Amino acid sequence: MTKHPSPRRSPRQARRSAAEESWADLADLALIISRELQYRGYTDRQAVGLTQSEGMVMRYLLQGDAAAPSQIAAATGLQRTNLSATLRGLEQKGLIQRQANPADARGVTVSPTDRGRSNYALVRHEWATAISEAASHDDTHLDAALALLTTITEGLTNTRPRNQSRHPPA
Repeated sequence: MTKHPSPRRSPRQARRSAAEESWADLADLALIISRELQYRGYTDRQAVGLTQSEGMVMRYLLQGDAAAPSQIAAATGLQRTNLSATLRGLEQKGLIQRQANPADARGVTVSPTDRGRSNYALVRHEWATAISEAASHDDTHLDAALALLTTITEGLTNTRPRNQSRHPPA
């Protein structure tokens, strides 16, 4: 079998390719970190574990007031059927509560309970401890990393595909 030489790449293409590899590596590392935190569990026995979907819902609810399920679904990118199961799980764990919507008695709003607030704070503390220890407590580039990851998060959230049936959540 004859090997054909690879086409010559311009310096610009080579830079773009190297940058693309770095962005892909960053995405891969973010997924690995997320999974490692999930597998690690919690040292505090009072911490209630959260699935990825439950964490997204709690994060959203803790940023503001009570929200209707449709608002939560839109903000988190969860499909309504997945959100319903996630809300049931959070409610069974005592982390959220549902109440009649004061603006529309036919609907409900969802809000975190005191236990949900304290649990999320506890879970975040556990995450901070694990990440800090993994980095040998070196926070030299922490602010830059947070700024970059915040920009990426906002960019991905703002450009999220609207047709969830074509892009099911993992």
